[in-house]
Amino acid sequence: MIRLTVWSICAFLVLNTINAQDSNSFLEPQINSQIDQWVQFYQELHASPELSFFEKETGEKMALVLENLGFEVTKEIGGYGVVGVLRNGLGPTIMVRTDTDGLPIVEKTGLPFASKVVTQDEEGNQVGTMHACGHDLHMTVWSGTAAMLSQNQDQWSGTVVFIAQPAEERSGGAKAMLAEGLFEKFPRPDYVLALHTHPGLAAGNVGYTPGYAMSNVDFVKITVYGKGGHGAYPHTTIDPVVLAARTIVDLQTIVSREISPLEPAVVTVGKITGGTKANIIPDQVEMELTLRSYSEEVKQALIDKIRRICIGNAVSVGLPEELYPEVWVRPEDTPAVYNDPSLTQELATALKGQLGTEQVTKLLPVMGGEDFARYGRVEPRIPICMLRLGVVAPEKIKAAEAGEISLPSLHSAKFAPEAKPSITTGVMAMSTAVLYLLDR
Repeated sequence: MIRLTVWSICAFLVLNTINAQDSNSFLEPQINSQIDQWVQFYQELHASPELSFFEKETGEKMALVLENLGFEVTKEIGGYGVVGVLRNGLGPTIMVRTDTDGLPIVEKTGLPFASKVVTQDEEGNQVGTMHACGHDLHMTVWSGTAAMLSQNQDQWSGTVVFIAQPAEERSGGAKAMLAEGLFEKFPRPDYVLALHTHPGLAAGNVGYTPGYAMSNVDFVKITVYGKGGHGAYPHTTIDPVVLAARTIVDLQTIVSREISPLEPAVVTVGKITGGTKANIIPDQVEMELTLRSYSEEVKQALIDKIRRICIGNAVSVGLPEELYPEVWVRPEDTPAVYNDPSLTQELATALKGQLGTEQVTKLLPVMGGEDFARYGRVEPRIPICMLRLGVVAPEKIKAAEAGEISLPSLHSAKFAPEAKPSITTGVMAMSTAVLYLLDR
């Protein structure tokens, strides 16, 4: 059941009558007058996270926001996804996306509104749950931006589509919403926008990255076979533990020796399991890997080279073909986020005009993944752009640069954005971006 405090958000949805004097000058006083309600909403979202594919209550909250703003709202698209449409005459169609799911992490921030949620995951395990990637802040900025557009329809013409996407952390939500006809049942956008918190950027700042901004993410599982036996008589066995260890070392040569130094790539073995007891050589060992890349060519090269190394090592120890390693690549991969360069540069210019040149920073791409990429992969291609939002107190940035503290990363149990300045800047930035494109 939705907690009664959700209804408090309605207070900041009341339409204002402040008119624009020049540019988007009307935004600042409106944002400042409503920021306290948005911070309260953020704290509520933070305290009540839900895991991927279980975002029922969160979806209801997002739908309620849009309904009270006058959007046409459709729920349960691609799971607990929400789509809201606001039509306001002729003009472009702009889509704004937020993600809604939390992570299976026990929160350790010590905040008074820290999550205490313990829930059951898809495998039946009881797990702590936390918004450790900023999705709660994304939802709040999304809600505030929707409010700015609804409250100022005299300032723009066109159609805006706001989507609350489930299951970003599991990389299935975008695909599910598209499969249910997101671009067919609702107005097809001319541009799709989103933002994501940045754990190393000061609050009050916005980052942008033209071109590749985030990577392909591929999951690989390798089963290494051998011939088990007694640990005291290794000469009578073919030890899959040793074979797996050799394979792990050899896999590190793919990036260092077989991929161009000008092409970023990562091969990480994150999990290895095998055996039951110290004096028993097992029959098999399993490894799980994450692969990161930008181009499709490098992505496929990594997979092909992993297969070659695994088979080559099996041959080298005399394993028969039926005991060659199994290399399984998960088909539900996450494609690389490619920010349309022209769109991204235009938005950066617009944001500099609104926020100030010093507050808008060009950032290097990262090897994190985001299924937001899928909205730019549907043919015919739609230009997309994901901005990065600074969420760290400036004094903490300085202390980290001086080596005095370490900043919590995304997915850390101690990740705690500076809410008020981050939300203020986020709403200003996203509202500015949407208004710019509506007037383009």
